[in-house]
Amino acid sequence: MARTEKEKMLAGELYLATDPELMAERARTRKLLRSYNQSTEDELKQRESLLAQLLGAVGEGTWIEPPFFCDYGAHIRLGARVFMNFQCVILDCNPVTLGDDVFMGPGVQLYAATPPLDADERIKGPELGRPITLGSKVWIGGGSIICPGVTVGEGTTIGAGSVVTRDIPPYVFAAGNPCRVIRNLR
Repeated sequence: MARTEKEKMLAGELYLATDPELMAERARTRKLLRSYNQSTEDELKQRESLLAQLLGAVGEGTWIEPPFFCDYGAHIRLGARVFMNFQCVILDCNPVTLGDDVFMGPGVQLYAATPPLDADERIKGPELGRPITLGSKVWIGGGSIICPGVTVGEGTTIGAGSVVTRDIPPYVFAAGNPCRVIRNLR
């Protein structure tokens, strides 16, 4: 039996984002995000309910400052006490997992989505996705971009404005474009 476009997407294979099932899921996500992003600080129960409907998992004590944006939401799993500051974006066409006590500065972007590198393939319209994992106790400085397929190890700090194109080990300070380890933290 042929695999669905969603199955291909989550398996990291070429898929078509214009598939009706995927378009319907993104439309549902946009509606939930509009409600979340328009909510106020006084509507905490509503925010909790919206995040529970939107995300694959939300750990206790998690806080996301609006506005927040994502593609599907269902592929995002957040540990306990995760904090995302204003204007964070997660393109979750593949699993995006954040451990406990992850903090993200404003404007952080996590991109699981990536186009095919071959131009002839890319212009046909298919897309790809690679998982992103942030270990527990990770800090991502404001304006940083985490690229597809990257894992950031536990206890690591990523400096503001970094572009993380490859895995970063645990308990280091890393920064730059491309992001590189500056020093060990243990």
